[in-house]
Amino acid sequence: MKVISAKEAAELIKENDAVAVSGFELACTNEEVLIALSKRFSQTHQPKNLTVIHSSCLGDRNLKGMSHLSHKGLLKRWIGGIVLASSPKLSKMIQQNECEAYNFPQGVLAQLYREIAAKRPGVITKVGLKTFVDPRVEGGKLNEVTTEDLVEVVELKGEEWLLYPTFPIQVALIRGTNIDEKGNLTLNKEGLYMEVLPIAQAVRNSGGIVIAQVENVVKAGSLDPKLVKVPGILVDYAVVSKPENHYQTGTTYYNPAFSGEVKVPVKSVPTVALDEKKVIARRAAMELAPDTVLNLGVGIPVMVSSVASEEEVADQFVLTTEAGAIGGVPAELKDFGHSYNVEALVDHQAQFDFYDGGGLDLSVLGLAEVDETGNVNVSKLGSRIIGCGGFINISQTAKKIVFTGTFTSGGLKTEIKDNQISILQEGRNRKFVKQVNQITFYGQGAAERNQEVIFVTERAVFKLEAGKLVLTELAPGIDFEKDIRPNMDFEVEISKELKEMPKELFQENWGELKSLINKKK
Repeated sequence: MKVISAKEAAELIKENDAVAVSGFELACTNEEVLIALSKRFSQTHQPKNLTVIHSSCLGDRNLKGMSHLSHKGLLKRWIGGIVLASSPKLSKMIQQNECEAYNFPQGVLAQLYREIAAKRPGVITKVGLKTFVDPRVEGGKLNEVTTEDLVEVVELKGEEWLLYPTFPIQVALIRGTNIDEKGNLTLNKEGLYMEVLPIAQAVRNSGGIVIAQVENVVKAGSLDPKLVKVPGILVDYAVVSKPENHYQTGTTYYNPAFSGEVKVPVKSVPTVALDEKKVIARRAAMELAPDTVLNLGVGIPVMVSSVASEEEVADQFVLTTEAGAIGGVPAELKDFGHSYNVEALVDHQAQFDFYDGGGLDLSVLGLAEVDETGNVNVSKLGSRIIGCGGFINISQTAKKIVFTGTFTSGGLKTEIKDNQISILQEGRNRKFVKQVNQITFYGQGAAERNQEVIFVTERAVFKLEAGKLVLTELAPGIDFEKDIRPNMDFEVEISKELKEMPKELFQENWGELKSLINKKK
């Protein structure tokens, strides 16, 4: 292992190389070499035509991470899990056809590195079938210049599967905390492990080079071998970072509670003001059961944790994150993916092994569009390319899914009074549409998986039954003919057992969740 500068590291990357970058926002992200690579291209227009692969959000949703590589000519092909949250600059490039772009499920990409390392043919999985990544739908292709099919449909034992084929990768950009003189790398100050090890293995077995960003170089033999996550036989070069380029999360420089180095007293979650979003979170929380293994998406889903804390039931289930945290208290949006006081932290790809096999009892996710067959879109809104992230893995494999969101968006105003809700101003954008803009969740596949699927809004609850949306609950104060039917693009079936959403959800203090959960014991 050789210690070099970021500038020297950037000069090792050649035209047409495939580059794999670890990271979740800025966790495990080799920011030093990304910056140096951007500077090199701006000055010399080299290297050109890179293929860049990353599984999750890579950046701070602004100018860091993937934004450094979002230059026309530098980036030929992007293969990733998240677009907009990684880099608005990258999203714009894709929309303007300035690079090829493939959006694949986060978990599949995290697992793909292991297949590359072992020289197996690829990831064979049902994750993505009938969604926009299926080659019979869109093949994960995001714009007109992206034409090659990178996913195949295969048949094994009479069943359809998707094959995400392997390919060689020439450069690994990874990050850790300490590295010794032999290249042994620890991640002890990282809040997540991501897929740092399989990326290094994949690139080494592809005949490429592994470049690690670190905080310190230490004497050989001085590291606890149990802390070494990447052995020195895999690492070629180390770049010592400047503090400002080694943020632990997208916004936090360092918090030892995220890396498990200390346990901190977590203050009680502040009470969330009563509004339509809290009502939705409360109704979603009604689906919790004792010992539920749970995953929560971004936005309204995260409020389920706040509701559970208010209702004093947070100790009755186990929260997990797709980035690898098990137990503990998930951090707020600015540090998304991290958790305080985790019980265990596993590698990114290993968490998705657990998820993909049905390990989640329940996931509460957001929704942007829903159609009459239960298809859900969260990955592409109009021309805005967002990306699927782990949504496809999670929504397709959890035993029960609760999709949450307001019934309309863009200017929606409501009033909650006297244990009921009134719509003061309807949102400009309909969410219940005839056909979703992109299929991120394939509704009709739920029946084949015996999966329970519920849609919760502030004014109504729907269930997916036999591949069809069925209205099962109406909020008190809501009139179907006035507030529901005119704001949907299709005629919804009404359950013969239609009932009212519990009035208690619409009062300042609820106090019913604990008894509801206890009844399920």
